[in-house]
Amino acid sequence: MSTAAPPVTPAVRRPAVAPALRAIASSVGAVLLAFALCAILIALWQVNPLTAYLALFDGAFGSWNSLAETLLRAVPLTFTGLAVAIAFRGGAFNLGGEGQLFVGATAAAAVGLNAAMLPPLLLIPLMILAAALAGALWSSLAGVMKLRLGANELITTIMLNYIAIYLISYLLHGPMQEAAGYLAQTERLSRATEFPDLIPRTRLHMGALLALVMVFVMHFALWHTVWGYKLRVVGLNARTALNSGMKVGALSLSAFLVSGALAGLAGYMELIGVQHRMIENFSPGFGYTGIIVALLGRTNPFGVLAAAILFAALQVGGTSMQSAAGVPSTLTQIIQGVVVLFVIGRGAGELFSRMLKRA
Repeated sequence: MSTAAPPVTPAVRRPAVAPALRAIASSVGAVLLAFALCAILIALWQVNPLTAYLALFDGAFGSWNSLAETLLRAVPLTFTGLAVAIAFRGGAFNLGGEGQLFVGATAAAAVGLNAAMLPPLLLIPLMILAAALAGALWSSLAGVMKLRLGANELITTIMLNYIAIYLISYLLHGPMQEAAGYLAQTERLSRATEFPDLIPRTRLHMGALLALVMVFVMHFALWHTVWGYKLRVVGLNARTALNSGMKVGALSLSAFLVSGALAGLAGYMELIGVQHRMIENFSPGFGYTGIIVALLGRTNPFGVLAAAILFAALQVGGTSMQSAAGVPSTLTQIIQGVVVLFVIGRGAGELFSRMLKRA
């Protein structure tokens, strides 16, 4: 007499979303702790912390215009944050996003000005391609120097920032300067190249949707393609990747190229969506801030998006907090720094918690 086999009970698996939820919870907790500490600093300045934080929130999200300005600031931060994140994932340290942003914007402006006779359906893709290629080529200089000469990319990418900014300053004072010759800037680009508004009567443009699309594209590329898998392996352990037959040099260079292209596109977004011409002081430091955004987002594309919005809100809302609540500008910068430190350092809290559980 045969006995029926016992039913196979499927193994209980932890949901894949659990680690992500824990990471989100730890990040939110770190932000709240940072704001709690900063509330003490605000109170020492004899300002009601609740009043200050309400002013910050109102300045960042309190109206359609405030929301639009926050999201507008988040667009270039998203692109530069993605640029740094992709490089980090491949084991490279691209700190040259600022220079790549300048080069990309200048290339797009040059195409927009010299090919203005083309129809927008052709001109706009050419400008996007020029910005991405210029940023990629500029970042590849550091990649080639690292692979061929053993040069430290931390140094070369920073130095290339200065070279790019001063080179473009020369162009704006010379060959690319507007005909009037008064300011270091190009002629205004054709209105046909501008993004349409996303929210009426605000400065927020359709480039914000492109930034969101790029977040999904980079997430898919990193986690659902062979290239992304190999890139992450190289970033985690280059020697293991090399021993397994992966072309580590080519993968590292590809990380530089994609990273530079994203930074170049950040320049394009700021050029077309905000400035509408290339100017000397084009960026307030989007490339450098992108490093912080990438770290805050744990080099995850969706984390980068959240960090970009958070940092943009702190910057935009900080201005309102200064004017409406009387909080000095130095204190608003301290608040931004404390939030960064707490979010980046949240891993130390997790490590301490695990140590206590083992004790």
